[in-house]
Order: sequence, then C-alpha cells, then structure tokens
Amino acid sequence: MKRRTFLTAGAGATAVALATPAIAQGKIEWNLPTSFPKNAPGVGTNVTNFAEKVAAMSDGRLSFKVFGGGELVPPFGVEDAVQQGKAPVGHNPPYYAAGKNPSLHWFTAVPFGMTAAEHYAWLRYGGGQELWDDIYAQRNLKPLYSGNSNTQSAGWFKSEIKSLEDLKGLNMRIAGLGGEMYRKLGVNAVLMPPPEIFQAMQSGALDAAEWVGPFLDQAFGLQKITKNCYLPAYNEPSAALAIVFNKDAWAELSPDLQAICEAAALAASQEALAQFDYHNARALAALEAEGVVFRDVPDDVAEGLKSAWEEVRDELTAQSEDVARVRESYDTFLAESVKYANVMNMPLLKRR
Repeated sequence: MKRRTFLTAGAGATAVALATPAIAQGKIEWNLPTSFPKNAPGVGTNVTNFAEKVAAMSDGRLSFKVFGGGELVPPFGVEDAVQQGKAPVGHNPPYYAAGKNPSLHWFTAVPFGMTAAEHYAWLRYGGGQELWDDIYAQRNLKPLYSGNSNTQSAGWFKSEIKSLEDLKGLNMRIAGLGGEMYRKLGVNAVLMPPPEIFQAMQSGALDAAEWVGPFLDQAFGLQKITKNCYLPAYNEPSAALAIVFNKDAWAELSPDLQAICEAAALAASQEALAQFDYHNARALAALEAEGVVFRDVPDDVAEGLKSAWEEVRDELTAQSEDVARVRESYDTFLAESVKYANVMNMPLLKRR
C-alpha cells in the first residue's frame, strides 16, 4: 500500500475519502480515526496528544487529522479500517479487535493481571512487543503502545452487590475478557461504545456499567445515575491504548518519521498515565462530595470472579495457539512481578 495508493485507486470512493493523505511539498497528512470521542479526557486526548507531538517533532512533515469514534469508521472498527487500507493509521485499545484474535486482550488488559507499569515493562523488555508485532503482522498492522489508564473501577451498579447471587441476571456494560468472566457468573455482559453508556443506564437498558475510573466516569456523568461504585476492577487492573499503522503505510515513512512516531507514542503514553493518576485522585474526592459511595468488591464476589477468569483463560488457551504463546510470556513475567510487588510495593502502600 504505497502512499499513492491511498490517493488513487481501486479501493473505492469511500476508502479513498477515509484514507486520503494530503501530500504537498514533501508533507504528509493522514486521517487517523480513534475509537473514542476525540476530546474525551484521557482516552481521546491520548491520540490528539500523539498527533500534536508528531507534527511538532517533524516540523509539519507528517501530520494527522484525528476523527472521533463513529465520525469515519465505527468505534469498534478502527483496526479493520486500517487493515483494509481505508485509513493508514488508527487509535484504539487492542481488545476492541479481539474478535480477530483473542490474544489481543493480553496487549490491553486481562483480569487479575498486570498494572500499567508492569505491562509496559513486559512489552518493552519481556518480549511482549515482539509478540505483539508478530501477531499484528498477520493482519498487516504495526502497533505502537501509546498509553494506559492504570487500574480501573469495577463498575457502577444501580443496586448494592452483596454476594454472587446479586450479579445474576444483571445487564452490564463491560469490555474485554471481563465480560466473559462476568458471563460465567450469570451476568448479561454488553459491549457498547462509551457515548451510549449514560443513556443506556438512564433508560434502564443497563443495570450496571464498567467504563474506566473516577476521572472518566465522572466526565460521562455515571454518578448522576447511581451512587454505588465498586473498586477496584479485578477485570482491568490496567488497560493499554495503541496507535496502529497499516504496515505498508508505515513502510512508506522514512526512518526518521518512524522514529518520531515511536517517540511521540511513548511520550503520549506517559502523558496519559500522569493524566489518569492525577485526575482520578481528584475525581474520587469530588465524587465522594457528590454522595457517591465507593465500595469494596465483596470477598466471595472477588473469589468467584477469579475462578471464572481462570476458566475463561484456560478455554482461550486451548482454542488459540497465539493465546498460548502470549500467555506463557505474560504469565512468566506476571509471577515475577507479583513476588516483587509483594515484598517491595505492598508494605510501602500499606504503611505510607
């Protein structure tokens, strides 16, 4: 897929409209769809931050026109659009495309898994990026890690959850393998784009919703529906974001522009993590002032979720060779991280 292919050819008018870069006097402008509203705190600003950094560092030689979820492609169709050449690059959490390959969950979040810092350490030094590159190459894609929400909220529930029995029959918006885990416990897990969550909760279509954490949950107004919020999200101890290039488009970039994109994605990832950590802490206090009650997940519910997750994990491992090899790498470093965190981080967190 040469740059000229985006401008001409055979993909049809719609694909050309989505993908067309402006190339003038050696400058490239590419459309960049994201799965989120582009001004949404944390998730949307992650991609706009990336685009601003690339434009600045390249002195305008490479720039991106960011389109919010649904403006050019469906929120859950970003990677399809990039793979098909309808856009040269996109932005989403990898697990939004896990229908293509279930191993993609491990590059975003898995229940009872790694924190944001641990996840990036695995990607950078533990072989995770190499596995990610290999698996995405199967679909002619090149992924760049661009951010993480850190630990999320378990969800907003209209009724208090006191036991596993209280979960049965609930309609709950939840993404990723957390949804599969909750289904094992009798929950009707629903995946819907973020802008639809509030209305679905308000209308009664949903009994509960897991979105991100205090910062984004407050921005989306979930505290106006219910005052019951459970922490933390055992289903998402962190959740990564990615900039995903069509590999042919990526190959058309000069080495220095590729390096700029990699540096901009890493810089945007640090910005996102700082933004989430800072604003989550402040939003927690603000939501408590609004009357929100933050509740612990009951022990039997947490234990039930862990058992359900182990069942889901083992089923996926048996079904997919990619899951098996990614899980082996991931679990090896997770075990080391747990041991390290238990002797280094946990005592400090308990006593500070």
